[in-house]
Amino acid sequence: MHSQVLTDHGLACRLERTEAEANARLVESRARLTPDSGAGWIEVAGAYVMYDGPHSPCTQTFGLGLFAVPTAAEMDRIEEFFRERNAAVFHEVSPIADKALLPMLNERGYRPVEFTSVMFLPLEGRAAGTVGIGLRVRAVEEKDREIWVRTVAEGWSEYAEFADVMLELARVAARRENGVPFLVELDGLPIASGDLAIHDRVALLAGASTVAAWRRRGAQNALLESRLQYAAKAGCDLAMFGAEPGSASQRNAERQGFRIAYTRVKFGLAPQG
Repeated sequence: MHSQVLTDHGLACRLERTEAEANARLVESRARLTPDSGAGWIEVAGAYVMYDGPHSPCTQTFGLGLFAVPTAAEMDRIEEFFRERNAAVFHEVSPIADKALLPMLNERGYRPVEFTSVMFLPLEGRAAGTVGIGLRVRAVEEKDREIWVRTVAEGWSEYAEFADVMLELARVAARRENGVPFLVELDGLPIASGDLAIHDRVALLAGASTVAAWRRRGAQNALLESRLQYAAKAGCDLAMFGAEPGSASQRNAERQGFRIAYTRVKFGLAPQG
């Protein structure tokens, strides 16, 4: 039986920093692979401020108001970071951040644009599950990174507005320093993919997708279970996961024992003029 983990400021700091670190490594990977992309990140008032291209979901901040309350000058600096790069200004904000942040965002013209359920699972004492018959899940070696990239892209191919972005993002993620790509194979055929990043004994599960023709065959459950086992062996005591509230991804995670820590809000700065 695992010890009880409570949703508090300490837990929020661990979860938010883990996701921030994973995305910082991705931004650094982009900068190495595409030096003229302008990709980079800075830390301001404990928040990670990232630019990964104008359309990347990583172009935003993580941890704003959680580690320190930003001053007006620090908010100016953050906003200028994005404006210098002709990027929209977005902040992913935990409701456990300092209460002084919300009126500050309101006064500066921000509005909520997206919600994310931040979920976690204690790994201590967790009994290992099983992987479906016929499925093989493995951490991808260097020689198979391109197979993983193509599988990621194929899993998103039906979403035309995201397909190109996900293909490019997968190529960058495949070279991320703290990333561990996973592949699900059925009789040797790649059918699903996912990613894992570890920081401070917290495993971030991200990027899971299944090729449309092979859905409802247990690939996502197999992928989840294999990554959890990998994380536990690597010494992690927590796993985390972000999902759209009420989505199938959230329900699947809840079936595996994940709890919602809180619902995070993405704030966007309204266009000027």
